[in-house]
Amino acid sequence: MLLHPTYLPNIAHFVAMVNSDVVCFEICDNYQKQSFRNRTEIYSANGKLALTVPVSYSQKHRQLYKDVKIANDDNWQQLHLKSLQSAYSMSPFFEFYIDDLMPLFEKRFDFILDFNLKCFDVLVDSLQIEIDTKTTTVFEKSPKDKIDYRPLAQRNFKVESLEAYTQVFTDKHGFIPNLSILDLLFNEGPNTELYLKRQSLKLC
Repeated sequence: MLLHPTYLPNIAHFVAMVNSDVVCFEICDNYQKQSFRNRTEIYSANGKLALTVPVSYSQKHRQLYKDVKIANDDNWQQLHLKSLQSAYSMSPFFEFYIDDLMPLFEKRFDFILDFNLKCFDVLVDSLQIEIDTKTTTVFEKSPKDKIDYRPLAQRNFKVESLEAYTQVFTDKHGFIPNLSILDLLFNEGPNTELYLKRQSLKLC
Protein backbone atom coordinates (compact mmCIF):
# COMPACT_ATOMS: atom_id res chain seq x y z
CA MET A 1 0.00 0.00 0.00
CA LEU A 2 1.08 3.58 -0.66
CA LEU A 3 0.85 6.22 2.06
CA HIS A 4 2.16 9.69 2.91
CA PRO A 5 4.25 10.07 6.06
CA THR A 6 2.35 12.54 8.27
CA TYR A 7 2.83 14.30 11.59
CA LEU A 8 1.76 12.00 14.47
CA PRO A 9 -0.52 10.14 12.03
CA ASN A 10 -4.23 9.80 12.58
CA ILE A 11 -5.86 6.49 13.46
CA ALA A 12 -6.92 5.72 9.88
CA HIS A 13 -3.29 5.81 8.79
CA PHE A 14 -2.40 3.19 11.37
CA VAL A 15 -5.44 1.05 10.54
CA ALA A 16 -4.23 0.98 6.94
CA MET A 17 -0.67 0.17 7.98
CA VAL A 18 -1.29 -2.64 10.46
CA ASN A 19 -3.61 -4.34 7.99
CA SER A 20 -1.11 -4.23 5.10
CA ASP A 21 1.76 -6.55 4.30
CA VAL A 22 4.10 -3.76 3.19
CA VAL A 23 3.81 0.01 3.61
CA CYS A 24 5.43 2.15 0.94
CA PHE A 25 5.94 5.75 2.01
CA GLU A 26 5.53 8.35 -0.72
CA ILE A 27 8.58 10.63 -0.60
CA CYS A 28 8.81 11.70 -4.26
CA ASP A 29 5.75 13.90 -4.58
CA ASN A 30 5.35 17.67 -4.41
CA TYR A 31 4.47 19.16 -1.05
CA GLN A 32 0.83 20.15 -0.57
CA LYS A 33 -0.34 22.72 1.93
CA GLN A 34 -3.40 22.26 4.14
CA SER A 35 -2.75 18.56 4.73
CA PHE A 36 -1.77 16.25 7.55
CA ARG A 37 1.84 16.31 6.40
CA ASN A 38 2.49 19.02 9.00
CA ARG A 39 -0.69 18.82 11.06
CA THR A 40 -2.28 16.49 13.60
CA GLU A 41 -5.48 16.68 15.63
CA ILE A 42 -5.96 15.87 19.31
CA TYR A 43 -8.83 16.01 21.81
CA SER A 44 -8.48 18.98 24.16
CA ALA A 45 -10.79 20.20 26.93
CA ASN A 46 -12.44 22.46 24.32
CA GLY A 47 -12.86 19.77 21.68
CA LYS A 48 -10.78 19.02 18.60
CA LEU A 49 -7.46 20.89 18.55
CA ALA A 50 -5.10 21.10 15.58
CA LEU A 51 -1.34 21.12 16.14
CA THR A 52 0.60 22.43 13.15
CA VAL A 53 4.32 22.21 12.49
CA PRO A 54 5.40 25.51 10.88
CA VAL A 55 7.17 25.04 7.55
CA SER A 56 9.04 27.28 5.12
CA TYR A 57 7.15 26.75 1.92
CA SER A 58 7.53 28.64 -1.34
CA GLN A 59 4.27 30.07 -2.63
CA LYS A 60 5.61 30.58 -6.16
CA HIS A 61 7.37 27.34 -6.98
CA ARG A 62 6.45 23.74 -6.38
CA GLN A 63 8.64 22.02 -3.85
CA LEU A 64 9.30 18.36 -3.32
CA TYR A 65 7.97 17.09 -0.02
CA LYS A 66 11.47 15.98 1.00
CA ASP A 67 12.86 19.50 0.44
CA VAL A 68 10.41 21.42 2.66
CA LYS A 69 12.06 22.74 5.79
CA ILE A 70 10.58 23.21 9.24
CA ALA A 71 10.45 26.84 10.40
CA ASN A 72 12.22 26.48 13.74
CA ASP A 73 12.16 30.16 14.65
CA ASP A 74 9.64 29.70 17.44
CA ASN A 75 9.30 27.04 20.14
CA TRP A 76 6.57 25.03 18.41
CA GLN A 77 7.82 21.74 19.87
CA GLN A 78 7.36 22.95 23.43
CA LEU A 79 3.94 24.37 22.58
CA HIS A 80 2.85 21.04 21.11
CA LEU A 81 4.18 19.15 24.12
CA LYS A 82 2.30 21.44 26.51
CA SER A 83 -0.89 20.92 24.49
CA LEU A 84 -0.48 17.14 24.73
CA GLN A 85 0.17 17.35 28.45
CA SER A 86 -2.91 19.52 28.96
CA ALA A 87 -5.10 17.26 26.84
CA TYR A 88 -3.95 13.85 28.04
CA SER A 89 -2.33 14.10 31.47
CA MET A 90 -5.49 12.55 32.95
CA SER A 91 -5.67 9.72 30.41
CA PRO A 92 -4.96 6.18 31.66
CA PHE A 93 -1.69 5.62 29.79
CA PHE A 94 -0.18 9.09 29.33
CA GLU A 95 2.56 8.61 31.92
CA PHE A 96 3.38 5.19 30.51
CA TYR A 97 4.15 6.47 26.99
CA ILE A 98 5.15 10.13 27.21
CA ASP A 99 8.84 9.46 27.93
CA ASP A 100 9.08 7.42 24.71
CA LEU A 101 7.75 10.38 22.75
CA MET A 102 10.02 13.04 24.25
CA PRO A 103 12.73 12.83 21.51
CA LEU A 104 10.17 14.28 19.09
CA PHE A 105 9.91 17.42 21.20
CA GLU A 106 13.51 17.79 22.36
CA LYS A 107 15.57 17.26 19.20
CA ARG A 108 15.60 19.86 16.42
CA PHE A 109 14.61 18.59 12.98
CA ASP A 110 15.32 20.49 9.77
CA PHE A 111 12.98 18.83 7.26
CA ILE A 112 9.33 17.94 7.74
CA LEU A 113 9.65 14.61 5.91
CA ASP A 114 12.55 13.49 8.12
CA PHE A 115 10.59 14.52 11.19
CA ASN A 116 7.48 12.62 10.09
CA LEU A 117 9.49 9.47 9.43
CA LYS A 118 10.97 9.81 12.91
CA CYS A 119 7.45 10.18 14.33
CA PHE A 120 6.55 6.89 12.68
CA ASP A 121 9.60 5.12 14.11
CA VAL A 122 8.94 6.38 17.64
CA LEU A 123 5.25 5.46 17.49
CA VAL A 124 5.91 1.96 16.19
CA ASP A 125 8.36 1.42 19.05
CA SER A 126 5.78 2.66 21.56
CA LEU A 127 3.09 0.43 20.07
CA GLN A 128 5.53 -2.50 19.95
CA ILE A 129 4.37 -3.52 16.50
CA GLU A 130 6.29 -4.47 13.39
CA ILE A 131 5.47 -2.80 10.10
CA ASP A 132 7.44 -3.63 6.96
CA THR A 133 8.20 -0.33 5.20
CA LYS A 134 9.96 0.99 2.14
CA THR A 135 10.02 4.32 0.31
CA THR A 136 9.19 5.33 -3.24
CA THR A 137 11.92 6.04 -5.76
CA VAL A 138 9.71 7.76 -8.36
CA PHE A 139 6.34 9.48 -8.26
CA GLU A 140 3.41 7.61 -9.78
CA LYS A 141 0.12 9.45 -10.11
CA SER A 142 -1.83 6.21 -10.57
CA PRO A 143 0.18 3.27 -9.21
CA LYS A 144 -0.77 -0.08 -10.68
CA ASP A 145 0.68 -2.46 -8.11
CA LYS A 146 -0.22 -0.74 -4.80
CA ILE A 147 -3.40 0.24 -2.98
CA ASP A 148 -3.31 4.03 -2.93
CA TYR A 149 -4.04 5.43 0.53
CA ARG A 150 -2.34 8.76 -0.13
CA PRO A 151 -5.68 10.63 0.04
CA LEU A 152 -5.70 9.93 3.79
CA ALA A 153 -3.23 12.81 4.13
CA GLN A 154 -5.85 15.29 2.89
CA ARG A 155 -7.63 17.14 5.67
CA ASN A 156 -10.98 17.12 3.86
CA PHE A 157 -10.92 13.36 3.31
CA LYS A 158 -13.55 11.68 5.49
CA VAL A 159 -13.15 8.32 7.17
CA GLU A 160 -16.20 6.47 8.46
CA SER A 161 -16.87 3.34 10.52
CA LEU A 162 -14.13 3.65 13.16
CA GLU A 163 -15.19 2.05 16.42
CA ALA A 164 -15.75 4.35 19.39
CA TYR A 165 -13.56 4.11 22.50
CA THR A 166 -13.49 6.09 25.76
CA GLN A 167 -11.76 9.46 25.44
CA VAL A 168 -10.78 11.86 28.24
CA PHE A 169 -13.45 14.43 27.41
CA THR A 170 -16.15 12.15 26.01
CA ASP A 171 -18.62 13.40 28.61
CA LYS A 172 -18.14 16.99 27.43
CA HIS A 173 -18.01 16.70 23.67
CA GLY A 174 -18.83 13.11 22.76
CA PHE A 175 -16.69 10.75 20.72
CA ILE A 176 -14.40 12.39 18.15
CA PRO A 177 -13.14 9.86 15.56
CA ASN A 178 -9.86 9.61 13.69
CA LEU A 179 -7.68 11.86 15.81
CA SER A 180 -3.93 11.38 16.14
CA ILE A 181 -2.88 7.85 17.04
CA LEU A 182 -1.73 9.40 20.34
CA ASP A 183 -5.37 9.82 21.38
CA LEU A 184 -5.90 6.08 21.02
CA LEU A 185 -2.56 5.21 22.59
CA PHE A 186 -3.01 7.38 25.68
CA ASN A 187 -6.56 6.12 26.23
CA GLU A 188 -6.26 2.45 25.26
CA GLY A 189 -2.60 1.67 25.90
CA PRO A 190 -1.69 -1.97 25.13
CA ASN A 191 -5.12 -2.52 23.55
CA THR A 192 -4.24 -0.11 20.73
CA GLU A 193 -2.96 -2.78 18.34
CA LEU A 194 -6.03 -4.96 18.86
CA TYR A 195 -8.28 -1.96 18.21
CA LEU A 196 -6.45 -1.13 14.98
CA LYS A 197 -6.68 -4.69 13.67
CA ARG A 198 -10.44 -4.78 14.33
CA GLN A 199 -11.08 -1.77 12.09
CA SER A 200 -11.73 -1.66 8.37
CA LEU A 201 -11.47 1.53 6.39
CA LYS A 202 -14.37 2.96 4.43
CA LEU A 203 -13.20 6.08 2.67
CA CYS A 204 -15.70 8.68 1.48
